[in-house]
Amino acid sequence: MTITAPAPTATVTTDPDRGHVRAAGIFYLVTFAASFPALFLIGPVLNDHNYILGAGQDTRVLWGCLLDFVNALAGIGSAVALFPVMKRYKESLALGFVTSRTVEAAVIMIGVVSLVAVVTLRQDLAGAQGTDSAALATVGRALVEVRNWTFLFGPGTMPAISAILLGTLMYRSRRVPRFIPAMGLVGAPLLLTANILTVLGHNTQLSTWSAAATAPVALWELSIGIYMTFKGLKPASLNQ
Repeated sequence: MTITAPAPTATVTTDPDRGHVRAAGIFYLVTFAASFPALFLIGPVLNDHNYILGAGQDTRVLWGCLLDFVNALAGIGSAVALFPVMKRYKESLALGFVTSRTVEAAVIMIGVVSLVAVVTLRQDLAGAQGTDSAALATVGRALVEVRNWTFLFGPGTMPAISAILLGTLMYRSRRVPRFIPAMGLVGAPLLLTANILTVLGHNTQLSTWSAAATAPVALWELSIGIYMTFKGLKPASLNQ
């Protein structure tokens, strides 16, 4: 009797990190999808110093605040999703990355609460009998200024810190093309410098210099989001 050996079964190799990496990439893209429309939607309350006294576009502003809330949560999500992967290369840097994204989200939320407070005060007090309009306008402008400073210290500054931490991890691990983290590592000092000059009164958040300094870090975040979502990370075994 001839015994035939069973045919060998094909081995399917799966990347255990793929789910984490794809989730992180999607979260990065969500931050872009939420933040830019949010900035447009909250425009009326930012640009009208007397918004709190006028008719207002409250629904539009509240939608913008909601998108900023989504942006904050997505930022935390991107870091939490990547932490199990990046901690293998340097846990302290990976933990710092999670912390930086969490701080960024917390500062964003302060700005969101400030603008929601403007809307609430406008609805409850604007035009009400006995309301001191001048005082109310001052409070409204103060709350808007709080939001403006949170924009500088939150999504304006913390991405530079995140770029240094995650960019270093990605550059050392070689799990993405090195030009991608290089954009973040080069752009981070530029962005930090621009923001320091803004705090000291030598620059403005909407200046050409600020826009140019922001571009490399923005491209880094967009690139890493697209790469992780559709490509994933290079196998770790190829980079030892």
